[in-house]
Amino acid sequence: MAKSKIYPDARAALADIVADGMTIAVGGFGLCGIPEALITALRDSGRKNLTVASNNAGVDGYGLGLLLETRQIRKMISSYVGENREFERQYLSGSLEIEFCPQGTLAERMRAGGAGIPGFFTRTGVGTAVAEGKEHREFDGSTYILERGIRADVSLVKAWKGDTSGNLIYRKTARNFNPMAATCGRVTVAEVEVLVPTGELDPDQVHTPGIFVQRLVHNPSPLKRIEKRTIRNE
Repeated sequence: MAKSKIYPDARAALADIVADGMTIAVGGFGLCGIPEALITALRDSGRKNLTVASNNAGVDGYGLGLLLETRQIRKMISSYVGENREFERQYLSGSLEIEFCPQGTLAERMRAGGAGIPGFFTRTGVGTAVAEGKEHREFDGSTYILERGIRADVSLVKAWKGDTSGNLIYRKTARNFNPMAATCGRVTVAEVEVLVPTGELDPDQVHTPGIFVQRLVHNPSPLKRIEKRTIRNE
C-alpha cells in the first residue's frame, strides 16, 4: 500500500526535511498564492542560513517577511522586494544577500530546474547589472546571457484544490509561480485549501501532476491578507 502524502499539519510536513543552509523555492505572487501555513512552520523550525527563491519577499510581518524578521534567510533570489522594510534594512546593512532576477527569467529558471535543464540563454537583462559575471553569447546577431536553472532542496507551494495523490489546481494569479516552484524541488510540499479524494479532479484541469508533490497539508481556512488596499472617497 502506498504511503499517504497527507500530513496532519505544516509543522509535521517539514519536520524531517528542512535543514540549515538549504535552498527553498516558495510559490506565490505578492501575497497571492503563498503557502502561509508552511512559511510559518518553516519559521518555527528555526532553520537558518537559508537561500530562498521566490518572486518576492513578502511584507513586514507576513509571508516571507516572517523569516526575515527572525534572520533565517541568508540570500534571496527574487524579482521584486519593494514592499518589505525589513528586507531593505538587512540588505543595506550587508546582512542579507540578494540575487535580483527578472520575473520571467525567474519563472523559467524554476521550470528549467524542474525539467532537468541546467541552464539557458535569454536576452532579458543584457546590458544591465543582471548580466554582470554571466556568460554572453551571440545568436542570430543578438547577445544573450546564460541563466542557470534552479534546483531547490525543498519547494513550498500553495494550491486552491488538490487530491490525495497530490494533483493540484491553482486559482488565477496563484498560478504565476507555484507550478514552476512545484517542479523544481527535490521534495515538494503543497498546502491546499480544498482536499478531495483521488479521481475527483478533472485531469484536464490539473496544473501540477501529483508525481511532483511528495507531501500535502490541508489548510481550509487560510488568512488572506490584502497586500495593498485602495479605497475611493465618495
